[in-house]
Amino acid sequence: QAKYLAQIILVGAQVVGRAFMRALRQEFAASQAAANARGRSERPQSAAASRIIGISLQEAQQILNVSSLNPEEIQKNYDHLFKVNDKSVGGSFYLQSKVVRAKERLDEELRIQAKGDKEKGRQAET
Repeated sequence: QAKYLAQIILVGAQVVGRAFMRALRQEFAASQAAANARGRSERPQSAAASRIIGISLQEAQQILNVSSLNPEEIQKNYDHLFKVNDKSVGGSFYLQSKVVRAKERLDEELRIQAKGDKEKGRQAET
């Protein structure tokens, strides 16, 4: 009887293992599909900036509480959030670093837009 019990446990473990691997593959495929969809929604340069900086444009806008890419509004919100989260006044270094990364991402997006506008201006001249 011990032999049959061992076989049942072994078969059960194999079934659970296969189901786990199948679920893992499905989750990985869904994750890749979501990443590809996000990449297609952004321009190639913008998507590359998101990957390099590690924060998406939408997330950066949410962190700094801005709806448009207005440099003055971005700077104003950045200054406020950076001061409030300063460790010397009881703030969080982690949150302060998120604010800095968000500002970097939005600055990069502004640079990409300015470069695109400059190229469109050159094409209009020719």
